[in-house]
Amino acid sequence: MSGADVNLVLRSTRVVTPEGTRPAAVAVAAGTIDAVLAYDTEVPAGARLEDFGDDVLLPGLVDTHVHVNDPGRTEWEGFWTATRAAAAGGITTLLDMPLNSLPPTTTVDHLRTKRQVAAAKAHVDTGFWGGAVPANVKDLRPLHEAGVFGFKCFLSPSGVEEFPELDQEQLARSMAEIAGFGGLLIVHAEDPRHLAAAPQRSGPAYADFLASRPRDAENTAIEGLIAHARRLNARVHVLHLSSGDALPLIAAARRDGVRVTVESCPHFLTLTAEEVPDGATEFKCCPPIREAANQDALWDGLADGTIDCIVSDHSPCTTDLKTADFASAWGGISSLQLGLPAIWTEARRRGHSLDDVARWMSAAPAALAGLTRKGAIEAGRDADIAVLAPDEIFTVDPAELFHRNQVTAYAGRTLHGVVKSTWLRGRRIAADGVLTEPTGRLLERNH
Repeated sequence: MSGADVNLVLRSTRVVTPEGTRPAAVAVAAGTIDAVLAYDTEVPAGARLEDFGDDVLLPGLVDTHVHVNDPGRTEWEGFWTATRAAAAGGITTLLDMPLNSLPPTTTVDHLRTKRQVAAAKAHVDTGFWGGAVPANVKDLRPLHEAGVFGFKCFLSPSGVEEFPELDQEQLARSMAEIAGFGGLLIVHAEDPRHLAAAPQRSGPAYADFLASRPRDAENTAIEGLIAHARRLNARVHVLHLSSGDALPLIAAARRDGVRVTVESCPHFLTLTAEEVPDGATEFKCCPPIREAANQDALWDGLADGTIDCIVSDHSPCTTDLKTADFASAWGGISSLQLGLPAIWTEARRRGHSLDDVARWMSAAPAALAGLTRKGAIEAGRDADIAVLAPDEIFTVDPAELFHRNQVTAYAGRTLHGVVKSTWLRGRRIAADGVLTEPTGRLLERNH
């Protein structure tokens, strides 16, 4: 160890590093990982040792898809509650989506408002996406210069009137502007024509809702998105992929040099249409949870690298908006605190390792957002650590979750992997369900 500056050593027989899992001692100086050393390295005089035994040290998770809804719809969620849930779930960095808050993050003034609201409430490091809507092309570069990590758009209605979707001409115009300054466009890709042509039935039947959001809507939208990105040499990212049919399109585009990345979410990878009870709109999201065979294709996409990362798309609402009618209920899965155990439970069943989980849920989302100090346990990174007991099990009780409205599709499920503690820049911010006062920082792109 470099010695005098090291004030903390975190030690475990299982530390997940970019080179693999091994026994190690993680030396921390001023909130930064100074070195990752042999397990039995002597602890410097004056440094505190935290020995976690056989619990696994993972890089703190990076969740780049969170709807915090604050300000404006704070009764749905808020920075205080969302970031507490994140910390309890091993997430040390999140990026807030630009919609469902009022105002949406579509101008620099609106970004400033959101930052002011978040500043004193963030238990984890927090950054912001900007929004691309029909009338704000002129605002995109100023938002980029103000530090947003990229720009989200919808190709079909978003569900809130203050964040309208882009048609194909508007998409091309916004994409060209963003490509011009080297930015990133992240896209909710469902084609509105396919949605309009699909059968629309109200009522409690999940099968009817699933039919209303067909895979073709995703596949067609992604095909068009790739065509624009190819023509404009733009960098684009497909949000919350649920259709396994789109994976060959994405893989082929990448082979051709198109700069396209893709994420999926815990609910698509761990829940299936066959198990959704009628009327159980806690399972409603757009695009929807699909069939088990489709889920297998998504896991294949993770295994072969076509899907880059797994993020939550935590999109909560008040309990009253989850009516028993799938057509009218708010669409969104609340899972911020549960993503790690949900994914680990399924990953281990399918023969994947915690190294894989760390890559999908920490390294890859950090790389997507350009968060060079996040995403790995290695020298020079922030000392952001999640301590996981991977073999312990628990049953999800919504009353024990920290997000504001205790509605979740995971209620009653038994999951593997208990987050014992979470560390942000070398400070323990959560331990056994007890959280400290907020010490999260507001992040800007390339800072």
